[in-house]
Amino acid sequence: MIGAASIRRPAPGAPVAAVAAALATLASLSACRPHVQAGPPVETVRFWGLGREGEVVGALAREFERENPGIRVRVQQIPWTAAHEKLLTAFVGGATPDVAQVGNTWIPEFAALGALEPLDRRVAGSAVVDPARYFGGIWATNLIGDSLYGIPWYVDTRVIFYRKDILARAGYSEMPATWAGWREAMEAVARHAGPGRWAIFLPTNEWVQPVIFGLQAGSPLLRDGDRYGAFSDSAFRRAFEFYVDLFRRGLAPAIGNNEVANVYQEFARGRFAMWITGPWNLGEFRRRLPPELQDAWATAPLPGPDGEASRVSLAGGSSLVLFRASRVKPAAWKLIEFLSRPERQIEFYRLTGDLPARADVWESSGLARDPKARAFWVQLHRVVPLPKVPEAELVATKIYQRAERVIRGGEPVPRALARLDAEVDRILEKRRWILAREDRAREDRP
Repeated sequence: MIGAASIRRPAPGAPVAAVAAALATLASLSACRPHVQAGPPVETVRFWGLGREGEVVGALAREFERENPGIRVRVQQIPWTAAHEKLLTAFVGGATPDVAQVGNTWIPEFAALGALEPLDRRVAGSAVVDPARYFGGIWATNLIGDSLYGIPWYVDTRVIFYRKDILARAGYSEMPATWAGWREAMEAVARHAGPGRWAIFLPTNEWVQPVIFGLQAGSPLLRDGDRYGAFSDSAFRRAFEFYVDLFRRGLAPAIGNNEVANVYQEFARGRFAMWITGPWNLGEFRRRLPPELQDAWATAPLPGPDGEASRVSLAGGSSLVLFRASRVKPAAWKLIEFLSRPERQIEFYRLTGDLPARADVWESSGLARDPKARAFWVQLHRVVPLPKVPEAELVATKIYQRAERVIRGGEPVPRALARLDAEVDRILEKRRWILAREDRAREDRP
């Protein structure tokens, strides 16, 4: 077929007959072309996924598009190490995605910036997302004040991975439930282990362990409406002293993650018998430990200072958020609902190993009865979030840095905690100023 571009335009001043002939030719060519029926407009939902999850969600998105032919999903995979900064840069530049996966400790920060769309009204009208189907402590990480800003996508908390055989040789058939019993068990393991071996690995460059112990002891971590540090108070001091004492007694080596060449090899060799870690290690232990040790390791909920009620752990994981600047909010919410369905949660778990955020999925899939995963099922019913302030992770980092000075340098605990309070109070200075301004504004209202 001859293309319209091959027809020469008549020169200015050409005879009228030539112009008419050219127009007639164009009309006949147009008549030869098939008529294309205009369909409904296609909306594009931009989704940012982090790490491996961003790769996997691309496959799930294709099924969503088949169900919703008027919606296309454009997935961008972002490394975890760059995600926080990239999201902040996108917000400042007015280029946020429509939907994103965010770590649930980031939600207070992005909610405070006004970047996130409240989801209460959408959840109230949803046949898929039901708060009663989720773990309560995980759901709470998405609540800021009275507003909901995220839907849990997958969950994370910490439990103890341990060598059953080593514990049994020390005289214990199961993990104790209290701090006192746990410390006695660790001392028994250390006596039987011999030189160069320890009861537990507590990496000194991680904030999770001392924070969890503080939460177990009933510390709020922050006080006066999250305006000041609460680390010199008796609750956190009790937890901090318990944590530091494990190193002083020689039950844990004073080393960080970067000082262990291969933590799985060391666990297999019995260099330490216990490790507080997360659900990603369910798969890693199955892959990395030798076959003869697969029946020798187990998981257990964390012991607490005062029995069952105090056996809490940290509420973690990732949530799906809808950005306020999105121009396709109904379509974006459809995607969040799709990824929240029970069958999608099961599929996502099988593809990634990430634990489902919905408790009903644990029961229907049989995951709650898996002997290795059951400790997470139990622990997820007893999790609490970090303080819901944008500075939470920075505060947590200060905790481990101060603890490391005590462990390695011998700084007295009272002085360390006083200095920690002073450091955290400086971090929260801007927050206090903002809250004071809001308080004055409320007082000035008629």
